[in-house]
Amino acid sequence: MKFLQNNKWRFSLVLLILLASFESKAQPDLMLLTPYSNQQVEGWLVSEKLDGVRAYWDGKQLLSRQGNKFAAPDWFTQHFPPFALDGELWVGHGQFEQTLSIVRQQTPHAGWQKISYQIFDVPNQDGGLLARLSVLENYLIQHRVEQIQIIKQYPLQPTQSIMNKLNAMVTQGAEGLVLREPHVAYQAGRTPYALKVKPKYDAECIVAGYSEGQGKYVGLVGALICVNEQQQTLNLGSGLSDAQRIDPPQIGSRVTYQYSGYTQSGLPRHAVFWRERPTE
Repeated sequence: MKFLQNNKWRFSLVLLILLASFESKAQPDLMLLTPYSNQQVEGWLVSEKLDGVRAYWDGKQLLSRQGNKFAAPDWFTQHFPPFALDGELWVGHGQFEQTLSIVRQQTPHAGWQKISYQIFDVPNQDGGLLARLSVLENYLIQHRVEQIQIIKQYPLQPTQSIMNKLNAMVTQGAEGLVLREPHVAYQAGRTPYALKVKPKYDAECIVAGYSEGQGKYVGLVGALICVNEQQQTLNLGSGLSDAQRIDPPQIGSRVTYQYSGYTQSGLPRHAVFWRERPTE
């Protein structure tokens, strides 16, 4: 088997350190959501969290979170504004895999007709969130760009239960909620002023090696040994299919894992493999 032939589970600490780096000079400086854990959010805004593909428009080109240029057709971006936008490329609820299959292709194609660009912020503009979004709203009044849609922001009502709101929106197909402090400027990196609320959280890590399976999985992959952006080492065994245990995601590839909060030591709780993340 490929796993046995390559003996991939033997790796060095040096490889772990090298593969753990999530930094790249080409990557745009994007805002990252922090998991909600009963923070004080009175007076904040709430919106739907879409399960799309993150995309940053720098005023000239459409880039992935890793800084790679999407091969969007010229007609898709030709009327985009000359200022930065931050949002999600999205087909619809429950259509993440279809969205990814469309936007990851290296040449423009007709599949982009199904894609909308859902905007949740306008970086590099003055004022709070609504003021920044109004810059785009005014632009769209003067320039018709059907592909661009602004994700609606709603005031969080004082008596509104976060979890009740989450359950209601998940029932309608949402991936979760995003809570935003409306008055702060756009902040790159992980911020306490932009929170995600989900039935389960997810994050990315880099595959740095494998552990060998036991019992019925002897000779196969028991778990992926991964390093996340906090430089934590995770063992992701649950969630792997038999096929993935035979032919696992390659060392150096990115995968997405799901978890349910954090342990007291700060590790993701009940982390399980979710899906491989192809290069965008």
